[in-house]
Amino acid sequence: MGIAIGPHIKRYKDIAMLLVKYGNSDLVKNAGLAEIVAEEKNYEKKNGNNGNGNGSNGNGKSNGNGNNGKVTGIANTVKTAEPAVPAEAEELTRDIEKLGPAFIKFGQLMSTRSDLLPPTYMAALAKLQDKCEPVPFGEIEKRVISELGVRISKAFLEFDSEPVAAASLGQIHRAVLRDGRVVAVKVQRPGIRESIFEDLEILEEIANFYDTHTKSGQKYEYGVMLDEFRKSVLEELDYRKEAHNLETMKKNLEEFDLIFVPAPINDYSSSTVLTMEFVSGKKVTEISKLEQLELDGAPLAEEVFSAYLKQILVDGFFHADPHPGNVLLTDDKRIGLIDLGMVARLTPHLQGKLLQLVIAISEGRPDTVANIAVDISERKEKYDEIAFRKQISDIVQKDLDANIDGMQVGQVVIAVTKAAGDCGIRVPSELTMVGKALMNLDQVGRTLDPNFDPNASVRRNAAHIMQQRLLKDLSPGHIGNNLMEARDFMEKLPNHVNKILDLVANNKLSMKVVDEALLIDSVQKVANRISLSLILAALIIGASLLMDVSTSFKILGYPGLAIICFVAAASGGFALAVQIAFYDQKPQKLKENGPPHRTS
Repeated sequence: MGIAIGPHIKRYKDIAMLLVKYGNSDLVKNAGLAEIVAEEKNYEKKNGNNGNGNGSNGNGKSNGNGNNGKVTGIANTVKTAEPAVPAEAEELTRDIEKLGPAFIKFGQLMSTRSDLLPPTYMAALAKLQDKCEPVPFGEIEKRVISELGVRISKAFLEFDSEPVAAASLGQIHRAVLRDGRVVAVKVQRPGIRESIFEDLEILEEIANFYDTHTKSGQKYEYGVMLDEFRKSVLEELDYRKEAHNLETMKKNLEEFDLIFVPAPINDYSSSTVLTMEFVSGKKVTEISKLEQLELDGAPLAEEVFSAYLKQILVDGFFHADPHPGNVLLTDDKRIGLIDLGMVARLTPHLQGKLLQLVIAISEGRPDTVANIAVDISERKEKYDEIAFRKQISDIVQKDLDANIDGMQVGQVVIAVTKAAGDCGIRVPSELTMVGKALMNLDQVGRTLDPNFDPNASVRRNAAHIMQQRLLKDLSPGHIGNNLMEARDFMEKLPNHVNKILDLVANNKLSMKVVDEALLIDSVQKVANRISLSLILAALIIGASLLMDVSTSFKILGYPGLAIICFVAAASGGFALAVQIAFYDQKPQKLKENGPPHRTS
C-alpha cells in the first residue's frame, strides 16, 4: 500500500526526488511515487535542467542513476556509509534547507540521533542554517498592528524596518518603547503555521510508511520520533510559551551574575508577536582570536556550564538548543541566552539518575554508567546486555588512561544513546536532548576558554548541585506533599489490614504465582530427591550396622544382607547422579526456550 499524495503533489515530488538522489529508489517505487519522479525527470530532459530534480538545490549536478554510490539512504542507510565524506554531508544539509522550515527543524532533530547517523552527518545537520529572506516590512507592520491592536507609531518610539535576523518561523526587529527601553520584537511569518501543518502531515505519511515497510523504521520508530518533533515545533509556533520560558529561565538563573536572560514584555506580546529585552552582543562563534586573548573567558565558561548543570539536574527545565548561535557574548562581557522556543523538562526521578550518570562519566566509571542507562531505559526484545556493557566500557575508558580531562561529557552521553540503540535499548528522548545540550556547551566552554575542562566543572559543581537538590526536596511544598502521602497511607492501612485478616479468617487468601506448573514441578522434584537421599543414607547406615551381625549368608566373605544394602545404596546414588547430570533442564536451555506455559 503506497502513500496517499492528496493535494500535496509538489511537496511529495521534491521529497521523492531527494530520496531517489540518496539511494532510496526502491522505497519511492513501493510508496507509489515513481510516477511523479519519472514526470519530473522527463520535464528536466525537455528543459535541459541538470539540477537534482527537486527544483531547489541548484548545485549543478545531474541526478543520473540516483547517486546510489554516494550515500545509500537518508535515514536508514546513511548510517552505514563508510567512510562518511564531509562534502556529501554538507550537500545533504543544503538539500534539506531547500525543503523549508519543517524539514530544517526535523534535520536539526536528526542531528541529535547518534544511534541513527554517523558523526559527520550529525555535525553537518547541526549546522542547518535557519535563515531566510526577510518578509517585507509592510506585512510585518500589519501583523504587529493586528496582534497588538495599536499602530506601531503609538506603541513604539522607534521600530527598525530592517530586521536584525530573519529565520524560517519569524524575524526580529529592534525597537524602542515609549519609556525608552530597547527591545527586540519577534514577529512570526505570515502563513508559516499553514506551511508547517502541511509539511507535518507529509512527514507523518512518510514516517508511517518507513515504520511499516523498512527494518530501519521498525528498529528506530520514526513515527515516535515525529510525534516528539511535532510537539516541539508546535510549541515554537506559540510565542506565549516562549515568553513563559523566558520568565521561568530568568528566575531560575538569577543567582548567576554573568548570565543574562532577556525578560519578555507581556503587554506587547501575543501568540505570534514576542517583545523582549534587547541583547546587544555577538555570537560566541564570532569571537576572534584577538578578542579571546583579551577576554577573561574562564569565569564565563564556568558560569555558563554551572548554569546549565543547575537547569538540567536541579530545576528540571533547560534550554534544549544552546548551540553557539543562541549563546551571545554581550557588550558588558556577560553571556546572553536567547531563543528559548525549544526547552525540555525532566522528572525529579530522571534528574537524580542524570546527576549520577554525569558524575559517573566525569569520574570514568563505565559499570555505573551502564547500570544507570539500563535503569532509565526500556529494554527491547533483542537487548544484548553483554555487547552494551562492552560498548559503554569502550566509550568511557577510551581516553581514560591517557587523559580523563580530555573527555567531553556531552559527546559521551550522545555515544551512550547510540550504544543503547545499537544494543536494543530505547533511551528516554530527554537523554538525547541533554547529551546535545552538554555537547554544545562543551564547544561554548572551550570557545570562551580553550583550557576549559567540562569534567572538572562537573566534579566541582557536584556537591553544590546535590545540596541544591536536597534543599529543593526539603522545601515546604515537597515536605507537605510527602506528609499528605504519609497521611493517606496511614488512613488506608487499617482498612487494608482488616481486608487481609478477613481473607485469612475465611480461608480465601490466595497468591497468584507466575509459571505455577514450573514451580510445582520444581518443588516436587526437590522433595522426591530429598526423600530418595534419606532412603539411601538409611541403607548405608543399616549396611554398616549389619556388618557386625554374625550370619551364615555371606557374599565374598562379608555378611550378605549388608552387601546387598551397600549395592542398593551405590546403585541409587549413581542413578541420582546420572539424573542430575544428564536429564535436568539446564539454565541456558530454560533461557532459550522460556519457561513452560501455564495452561488452564
